[in-house]
Amino acid sequence: MLDEKKEVRRQIRALKRAMTDDEKRRQSEFIMHQVEQMTAFLEAQTVLLYWSMDDEVQTHAFVDRWCQSKKMLLPCVDGDDLLLRPYTGRDCLVAGEQFGIGEPAAYDATGNALPVFTDLEAIDLIIVPGVAFDRDGNRLGRGRGFYDRMLKSTPNALKVGLAFDFQMLDKVPTEPFDVKMDFVISGGTRK
Repeated sequence: MLDEKKEVRRQIRALKRAMTDDEKRRQSEFIMHQVEQMTAFLEAQTVLLYWSMDDEVQTHAFVDRWCQSKKMLLPCVDGDDLLLRPYTGRDCLVAGEQFGIGEPAAYDATGNALPVFTDLEAIDLIIVPGVAFDRDGNRLGRGRGFYDRMLKSTPNALKVGLAFDFQMLDKVPTEPFDVKMDFVISGGTRK
């Protein structure tokens, strides 16, 4: 199973490298527009999503657009786990210690600790990145299990994966600990 997952990750990485910036922007805009049209998103008060890396469906403009009208949470890597913190604007971001991904800061300008969001039952919608997805909602992540562990602690939230077209596969290799998505929205369709 690990070899199969490793091979899928290798193939998707090559396809990501071949994607033009224009195609990444176009598909990301289409995908995020589809999210904005979802009843579950429109009704959600608290949304957990991700600050995108260069090779993921781009979320930055979306997060900025909605952070004043909804509570937007971003994950922060803490060892082998994800802590959740509110996003209040780009000035709250710092480069994460492990991967350099933008994360809400743990401390304010005077060194006081900022709160971690712990009311997991209040999360209405979780928007999740992935390496690959399939039509059954299975997700293949980058291999560290951050999201699978966190998603298991939020069973009531609707889980939506985001993918470029080529990240949608017929079947993704899975293991018992992998958490399925309720929906996957890709560059051309919603599954």
